[in-house]
Amino acid sequence: MRGLAEFVMRGRKQAIIAVLGLGLIPLLNFLSPIIVGLVFLRKGLHEASFVFAWAILPIGAWVVIGDPIPLFMLIGVSGLAVVLRSTESWEFTLLAAIAVGLGIEFYFRFETENLDLVLQQVRVYIEANNIQGFVFEDLREFMISFIGAVYMFLAIVLLMASRWMQAVLFNPGGFQVEFHQLRIRQKVALGLLGLMFLANSGFLLLESWVMYFILPLVFSGVALVHATVARKKLSTMWLAAFYALLVLPISLEVLVLLAIVDSWYNFRSRLSSSS
Repeated sequence: MRGLAEFVMRGRKQAIIAVLGLGLIPLLNFLSPIIVGLVFLRKGLHEASFVFAWAILPIGAWVVIGDPIPLFMLIGVSGLAVVLRSTESWEFTLLAAIAVGLGIEFYFRFETENLDLVLQQVRVYIEANNIQGFVFEDLREFMISFIGAVYMFLAIVLLMASRWMQAVLFNPGGFQVEFHQLRIRQKVALGLLGLMFLANSGFLLLESWVMYFILPLVFSGVALVHATVARKKLSTMWLAAFYALLVLPISLEVLVLLAIVDSWYNFRSRLSSSS
């Protein structure tokens, strides 16, 4: 990844070659948004707009054959990179990422063919295993928002990869410092909690939208765990155990609760003062 970042940063020509080549290759086409994000972060809107325009060409080919997700990721990561560069705030950027998830959800609500194929397989599985208690329309609503939340998460991760590449070349260790400081402030946490309450009550917002409002708190909680391990000089095995436990639903709930409490108590500042 460092070699790719160095190649891209040599100039516009190299960046264009990279997005043209990688954009055509399955799976590797997700590197194209990372490259464009890196150029946005480092060189700004004017220079990155040229690279973005060329990146659309190979990724547009995937749209033609029926896969619009790489294009959504390119647009989403580029937009988030502009937000991060202009605000220098991961908190604000995470909130902006909600728009990425909602945008993808609205696409699947209007373009239902691919989603219908997935849901048809799910229905066959449910009927074959005689699983009771499923309301298929509720499952459909959940799946649409779940897909949006997954790609919201992916857009944030790809942007973080762009920021990491920038730090590796121009500010070694800078991304780690930024990530460890990522924290949702009290007023923003209250706003997210309010939106979650509205969604859970079914008032104005869809219940499945809770996933979008939880994700900024998830990243804040993960950042807190990383910061704690680093400041306490604990073994990286603690992080390995943490990620292993995240597969349990209760662990995710505890992480979100921890992030909410951190919004009030700012555990990182207490760690700094005690060290």
